[in-house]
Amino acid sequence: MFKKITLLTMSILMTVFFLMPSSTSAHSMPTSVVNLDFLENEVAAELIIPLDRLEVAFEENLYDQPEQAIKTYHDELVAYITGHISAVTTDEEYWSVIFNDMTLSYPDTETDPIDLVVQLTLTPPEGAAVETFTLNYDVVVRELVTHVITVAVRSDWNNGIYSSNPEIIASIIDNNTTVQVNQSNGSILTGFVSIIKTGMAHIAEGVDHLLFLLALLLPAPLLVNGRKWGESAGFKASMKKLFKITLAFTIGHSITLIIGATGWISIPSQPIEVLIAVSILLSAIHAIHPIFVGREVFVAGGFGLVHGLAFATLVTDLGVTPMRIVMSVLGFNIGIELMQLIVIVLIMPWFILLSVTKAYTPIKIIGALFAIIASIGWILDRAFGVTSPVDTIVNSLAGNVIWIVGILAVLSISSMVISKVNASKFIRG
Repeated sequence: MFKKITLLTMSILMTVFFLMPSSTSAHSMPTSVVNLDFLENEVAAELIIPLDRLEVAFEENLYDQPEQAIKTYHDELVAYITGHISAVTTDEEYWSVIFNDMTLSYPDTETDPIDLVVQLTLTPPEGAAVETFTLNYDVVVRELVTHVITVAVRSDWNNGIYSSNPEIIASIIDNNTTVQVNQSNGSILTGFVSIIKTGMAHIAEGVDHLLFLLALLLPAPLLVNGRKWGESAGFKASMKKLFKITLAFTIGHSITLIIGATGWISIPSQPIEVLIAVSILLSAIHAIHPIFVGREVFVAGGFGLVHGLAFATLVTDLGVTPMRIVMSVLGFNIGIELMQLIVIVLIMPWFILLSVTKAYTPIKIIGALFAIIASIGWILDRAFGVTSPVDTIVNSLAGNVIWIVGILAVLSISSMVISKVNASKFIRG
């Protein structure tokens, strides 16, 4: 009887043990990562290796004093790592593997591991394609069979893959340490079209850039009467003014886009983002009360310089070699202009129609006040860290842009009809 009770108790305890949450099982085993960056004639490989797992494989104490350990065992670590990675062509010719750098990456929390980050350059034999090869990699996993390695293409210009959105292509585990890498589907044209789409997406998704553009468009159809906005300038004059403003903004952001993308100037993103919000604020105030009449072209060009610096941070992520940077700048600019043109075509006709009616003044003021409130919210957030629901509200509206354009069209047509009816009644009376 006692034996039966003991066995039953042990069974219950074992069941509870396996079912209850474990602190160790809450965290997945740290994995290694191999990031591949495809350049024109070589592949840059970044290896991210958890130091505690490398310590087991390397059979030396690395984790207690990592900085000192990396210095002490530097040559041995380089020899171990480069001896466990190779790239081979389809004709079984070996690529050269060049060691570049080795650093430590410390975690944000104590529970995460310290990583060893190794930079290598893989160069194919002369005449061999850089897009297709067999990667053999078994650092740590050869000695620690439970280890897992993720292989990702972090950037490949010809295939439209960028470091902001890498593409995982394989996992390496014990007894399966060979990866067939094939990026041959890409081309210069594919990459260029992808850059154009990226430029278009940046404007479409960059609600602050869109709001700035809309703030500039609001007063474009109007003449100035003294120190106030007056009557409609008419279609021809409005489009001429709009063309000048858009061209000035394009020239401005193109200049700083080129300068920033080539690395001639580097400015932290925070002040740029704050200045973009300030540009929206000033443009929206101008839409209510003209503050730089006759100087819109110069102001648009100046604001374009600021916005271009924000664009440049993206382009440096897209192009690596000089030729690809040039093509990235060109393609990104084309994408920006295409999306700006789409916005203008969708919005400007209705603004021009409304501008000849009395309904335009309240609509212009409502739109400008919304831009002012949004820009103040962004300034507080970006400069002082004061959170607000601005992003949520603006993004929600941007997600329903077709409905907004539809409502604007209905208002425009209705206002025109009402104006003509009233004018007809006035003539008859």
